[in-house]
Amino acid sequence: SEQTAEVDWFSLTGVILLLCLAPFIVFFFIMACDQYQCSITPPLLDLYNGDATLLTIWNRAPSFTWAAAKIYAIWVTFQVVLYMCVPDILHKILPGYVGGVQDGARTPAGLINKYEVNGLQCWIITHVLWVANAQYFHWFSPTIIIDNWIPLLWCTNILGYAVSTFAFIKAYLFPTNPEDCKFTGNIFYNYMMGIEFNPRIGKWFDFKLFFNGRPGIVAWTLINLSYAAKQQELYGYVTNSMILVNVLQAIYVLDFFWNEAWYLKTIDICHDHFGWYLGWGDCVWLPFLYTLQGLYLVYNPIQLSTPHAAGVLILGLVGYYIFRSTNHQKDLFRRTEGKCKIWGKKPTFIECSYRSADGGIHKSKLMTSGFWGVARHMNYTGDLMGSLAYCLACGGEHLLPYFYIVYMTILLVHRCIRDEHRCRNKYSKDWERYTAAVPYRLLPNIF
Repeated sequence: SEQTAEVDWFSLTGVILLLCLAPFIVFFFIMACDQYQCSITPPLLDLYNGDATLLTIWNRAPSFTWAAAKIYAIWVTFQVVLYMCVPDILHKILPGYVGGVQDGARTPAGLINKYEVNGLQCWIITHVLWVANAQYFHWFSPTIIIDNWIPLLWCTNILGYAVSTFAFIKAYLFPTNPEDCKFTGNIFYNYMMGIEFNPRIGKWFDFKLFFNGRPGIVAWTLINLSYAAKQQELYGYVTNSMILVNVLQAIYVLDFFWNEAWYLKTIDICHDHFGWYLGWGDCVWLPFLYTLQGLYLVYNPIQLSTPHAAGVLILGLVGYYIFRSTNHQKDLFRRTEGKCKIWGKKPTFIECSYRSADGGIHKSKLMTSGFWGVARHMNYTGDLMGSLAYCLACGGEHLLPYFYIVYMTILLVHRCIRDEHRCRNKYSKDWERYTAAVPYRLLPNIF
């Protein structure tokens, strides 16, 4: 049965705002760096006073180049080849790494898709080649990415809109799994939020898995390395802040690929359909806005004092430790069904029951010990600590590098409320018992 749903005005307004604002936000931040040394207030004042218009800023910006188009086409093609043609061998070599052919989560229509998980391998091959090129081959300069940054922005937009539009048309004409399509009465909402759940071309090319990680997240660490190379070229040295941003973000990127099979069962792949929100978001929003810290440091080479740098490093590592341990505790608890030790003790939990769509009654356990006893979403708290660390590495002179922590806070608080809403409906009375046991969402004693 193809799901049909009506869209409420609030969701629709949100979606329209997103479609208009998101491309503008990317444009604004990248132009602020290019034309105003990453200051946010001067361009806003210029616009307000009429000293600049969006058109003059647009005209001053580097335009589309075929050189950038060629770089980007080679890049995306290379990632497709690594994803499709090089089956994973890492899971045979690395103990504890889950790769190769894996099952995804059950879709709303009850299907379980198979995936070829080889993101870590793609990341390693790409970075080995990058380093080999920088040291020996010299096919291209390591600053190639930042040197073409704005022309590349136009190329990523072309791909982002093309992929979203293709997925949109495909859902109507030849969907992969018709029973997992979600058509709303609103064509605009369908385009933005996606219709198909797991669009594929052929048996293995999965849009969600590919765009969620490959062009964007593999590139994230390369973009940062390119920024560091640019600092070296411009100033003759690389700042400790740049090294910190490179190291802390690389930890998260590697964590993402190490746990790629686990991510198949989490929120993005589980709940979202594939539309503009994922297609354009993965091509444009992610590589351009998640890397603002490094870009900022190219224009403002800040050398941190040793205590400041140490503080940032500790915050980043502790945040990562909380994020990873929290997820690990939940996985361990689920896998062993509570027959395990967490922080040296047997975990405590609350037994819940809920009705599924077919009317059956199911039991579930909500853990109330370890990090899950401290707050209900400590994994998000750890994530936010890590995000704050990247931002603090940029010092306190400008607002721009702090966009990431503001954005992540909004995203995760919204996700937190969305999760809680879903759970309250699912568990009702049992959920109240759980919130009584673990009263805080993200910060013990505060929120």
